[in-house]
Amino acid sequence: MEIEPGIEALIEELDSGDSARMAEAVERLAAHGENALPRLLEAVRAGQSSPRLKAYGEVLSRIGPPAFDAVLAAASAGGLDEWLRGRLLRFFDERCAGRYAALAVDPDRWLSNVGYAGLLRLRVDSEAGLRALVEKAARGGDFYGEPGKYLHAMWDSYAPRLRELCRDPASSRPVRRGALGLLIEGGGLDALDARDRMLVERLVRVKLPGGVRAVPDTQLSAWWLAVPGETYEGVFEALGLHDPRPVPVQTGVAAAMCEEIPNPSPDDPSRGISRAFVTPELDGWRLVFGQFPQLVGYDDWNDMIETVERVSAACGKAQLFFVDDAGGADIWFAAEDGRMVRQYAAEGGWDEEDDEDEEDDEDEDITGGVRDVCGDLSVDPDLVGVLDTIVRGHGWLAVTAPDMGHGQFPGLLPV
Repeated sequence: MEIEPGIEALIEELDSGDSARMAEAVERLAAHGENALPRLLEAVRAGQSSPRLKAYGEVLSRIGPPAFDAVLAAASAGGLDEWLRGRLLRFFDERCAGRYAALAVDPDRWLSNVGYAGLLRLRVDSEAGLRALVEKAARGGDFYGEPGKYLHAMWDSYAPRLRELCRDPASSRPVRRGALGLLIEGGGLDALDARDRMLVERLVRVKLPGGVRAVPDTQLSAWWLAVPGETYEGVFEALGLHDPRPVPVQTGVAAAMCEEIPNPSPDDPSRGISRAFVTPELDGWRLVFGQFPQLVGYDDWNDMIETVERVSAACGKAQLFFVDDAGGADIWFAAEDGRMVRQYAAEGGWDEEDDEDEEDDEDEDITGGVRDVCGDLSVDPDLVGVLDTIVRGHGWLAVTAPDMGHGQFPGLLPV
């Protein structure tokens, strides 16, 4: 394409270092519109210092949507690498909100994140942006990173319209499902009206008998408690758990793995709360999963001992397992009737096993680290559902603070 007279000289002015001359060159290049783009993008490839990219980006931003499309086209043709494409796509304004939204639903995850990053930066009330979120939720996509930040940034504006979409008979089923999912993702069950909450609770009841293979993998890092199935109810009071609700295993595990949310109280302004999951009875035992600081504490060793003894006083027996391959920790405790009877610790090549019961110990032949002994002491999570596991009852999901309920926890959970 033939370059219009003056464009070459104006691009040279962008590199002059004189702010007044550069500002004038930006205005005049933008006035050339699409005709300036071929030579401008060539110059971008040749000079990628921060000052130059800023000047080139200002021109692209002023040209607007045609420049946005040109950047994508140049990248697709191999003229711009991924890094440079990402830098240039940061410069555009709200005129390109629809184009950012289109990128947000692109199957290429990198481009999708660029799209959400643009929408997040602009924070404009965009129908296209809302639809991009709905489509992502309808496909079962996750909301980590930029998509989640964008949803929460626009929550006050989008929540009422999401409720309208849930009720709109003209909306397709995927759209209604995506809107419902976004409401839960952004505001938890409290964001739903009474009818939708009832539908979710009905779905949970239907799914209660679901498979138990979804217990967490113990590879790399894990911790859990084990208590007898016959006396497990004592664990709720012993751990300070409230409002237990029946849930499928997959739902309970996902909820227990979520991070705490702020919930200040008069006595503790920095308090956070989380959830704990108590599994169905598995071969005579129930396992407890959740956030370690919330259920055990921050003084790891002393808090672990105190916790397992307290739980055993309530349930008759209790075991606490902690394994961290990256940190080199392999620790377990077994307590009965409020008293420690066995413990094992290995950290950084050092290991020690202590049998605190002077009487004959029926488990004296059980030795080794967490993965060696957990199945002999109670249940091996890695084998639940792999071997023939006898399952009784259903799981329970509880919260770590009273008068809190489950509705404030944001995020979609699998059912």
